[in-house]
Amino acid sequence: MKIGILQTGHVPEEIVAKHGEYPAMFERLLSGYGFTFETWAVVDDEFPEDIHNADAWLITGSRHGAYEDHAFIPPLEDFIRKAYGAEIPIAGICFGHQILAQALGGKVIKFPEGWGLGQTAYKTEEAEIELLALHQDQVVEKPADARVIASTDFCANAGLAYYGNHGIKAISFQPHPEFTTEYMRDLIKVRSGVAFSEEQGKAALEALEEENDSPEIARQLADFFLKAQASKAA
Repeated sequence: MKIGILQTGHVPEEIVAKHGEYPAMFERLLSGYGFTFETWAVVDDEFPEDIHNADAWLITGSRHGAYEDHAFIPPLEDFIRKAYGAEIPIAGICFGHQILAQALGGKVIKFPEGWGLGQTAYKTEEAEIELLALHQDQVVEKPADARVIASTDFCANAGLAYYGNHGIKAISFQPHPEFTTEYMRDLIKVRSGVAFSEEQGKAALEALEEENDSPEIARQLADFFLKAQASKAA
């Protein structure tokens, strides 16, 4: 099964040589499930020719806001709506979570209560899980097709599953299962005093642990993709 990665942002220049770009992080996250991958850097106006160029789509994180005036955002929203309408599986992480919701009728804003930052406990339908977060933007109104599958008191719509007539059509998460703790540590250091205060960054760094529940989100993403493929083959 081929996963098309829609890259919507770049790793900061200061740390990209050490950690690589976002598509490589997702390939690592989803390794072992038998997927193949191809990346289109939509943030640099590199789009797939057709929604059928991959069996499923995965939209990455970005420093950009979904509501901002960037040239790549309107065509990305159009692409999302076309793929969703054709029932091609779509997953989104952080910015991907937000642009997916916005394209399908939800609302994204710069959250006035500030940042979700560092290791965070999320309530899911089955358990509480620990994941890495770095965001100020949030989905504050979910699309009609979406059901909440992960949340916190700070971020009510942290995970969404989109339902159609034949099951889940799309799935998305606000936190970053693709981030390693080492990358999160370096990213917080780069953005401290720039995006958020040095005090916030220091507190987030002190709360980081070496392990979290990213493998559980990887399993959920893989299950979503594989079940969608099996359903089409049936």
